[in-house]
Amino acid sequence: MSEFLSKAVSLITSAGGKIIVAILVFIVGRIVIGALTKGLEKLKGFTKLDKTVQGFLHSLVRILLNVLLVIAIIQVLGIPMTSFLTVLASAGLAIGLSLQGALSNCAGGLMILIFKPFKVGDYVSASGAEGTVQEITVFYTNILTIDNKRITVPNGSLMNANVTNFSSEELRRVDLVFKAAFGSDNNLVQGVMRKAAEETKGVLSSPEPFARFSGCADNAQEYTLRAWCKSGDYWDVYFDLLGNVSAAFGKAGIAAPATKLDVNLDK
Repeated sequence: MSEFLSKAVSLITSAGGKIIVAILVFIVGRIVIGALTKGLEKLKGFTKLDKTVQGFLHSLVRILLNVLLVIAIIQVLGIPMTSFLTVLASAGLAIGLSLQGALSNCAGGLMILIFKPFKVGDYVSASGAEGTVQEITVFYTNILTIDNKRITVPNGSLMNANVTNFSSEELRRVDLVFKAAFGSDNNLVQGVMRKAAEETKGVLSSPEPFARFSGCADNAQEYTLRAWCKSGDYWDVYFDLLGNVSAAFGKAGIAAPATKLDVNLDK
């Protein structure tokens, strides 16, 4: 009995020592990983890379270092790698199915990196998310919305979705529709709109602004205004045009559409 207790205590002591060492290796390893990834960000070669590539490599290096840390902890605990690999192989199918989504996201990240449908800093709309691309990692892409909400989108979903990149081209066109009362002089309205557009900061002279009568709505004549600007100036030009054209209508005496009011009288 005493011999059995002695062996049990010896076994527990040995295992406890390995566990303590494994915990220390984990803590030190995490610190080292943090230091190495920060050091990577300061390398001249790394800083010269495109920000899209930087985010992907940063994420990939962190994952690989954590895998190495797990292997080191397994070695410290005394688990034979052959036994560990045998267990992994026997559970390969289950693991493969469980990691199917992760592998799809990883493949999507590589495809984004290679084909570049967008890059960090672009304003995009895809998979129900719209905003500025902040970071592209191995598995996910982080998008920041206009109202400062962060959306994490799986790369696999992005590669299987229609992506609208609003920043890919140097120029964008602002399309607006304005209304005037029936009987308004088309030439006058079009001239006022065109002049207001030409005087709006950020509107390009080539291609020149376009203003035309485009149809009728309830109690109103509709006019379409199209003006080109640099992609980065889009929203400033959009809101400035709304204000400038509306003010120009008032100065030129262009009447607003009459308000239609339906009155039903019950006897």
